[in-house]
Amino acid sequence: MPRSERSPLLLAGLLAAAGAAHFAVPRNFDAIVPRALPGSPRAWTYASGVAELVLAAGVALPRTRRAAALATAAFFVGVFPANVKMALDWRERPAPQRAAALGRLPLQVPLVLWARGVAERAEGRA
Repeated sequence: MPRSERSPLLLAGLLAAAGAAHFAVPRNFDAIVPRALPGSPRAWTYASGVAELVLAAGVALPRTRRAAALATAAFFVGVFPANVKMALDWRERPAPQRAAALGRLPLQVPLVLWARGVAERAEGRA
């Protein structure tokens, strides 16, 4: 299978794994929900988990891939504040945890570019 055909499936797998993790270990995600958001952190954790699962399905299917990949790029931008909160909250943690939290910040850029690339290569692009 050519790399360009694997890429959407790898992205879908990443989204599905992350979405499932929101339900398997919600407390880890509750902790990074920005306090400025209304409602409970658990509601946001579950909502973002559902969003990731829906995006995974959309990216996996060629018919919906383009729209889902564009929505995924927007989703990756939208969750950036949670990564910032995590980096700030973890400033006093041991060095490996601080490094992981800080490493998530620049990681958003290649994730957004990956999703956009999947959208550009999808069938039916404009």
